[in-house]
Amino acid sequence: MIRWLGFAAAIILPFWNIPLIVKIQQRKSSRDISMAWALGVFVCLLFMFPSGIRSPDPVFRVFTVVNLVMFSAVVFHVVRYR
Repeated sequence: MIRWLGFAAAIILPFWNIPLIVKIQQRKSSRDISMAWALGVFVCLLFMFPSGIRSPDPVFRVFTVVNLVMFSAVVFHVVRYR
């Protein structure tokens, strides 16, 4: 049960980036989002990616992939609307 809950959270948690993406698209601006923060988090996720996909823990592997994909969308929209 604990592993299933962790697996579900690993998939669901990164999808909380969607409201931020929608807000940026609706306003056609990302001025209230720090570029340093967005790029800093993105670079850290990129550096963590090789370790995450090699982890024996399936929850961490899934979270690594889904989080990188979803946060890449955030960074794309932050840069696009800057």
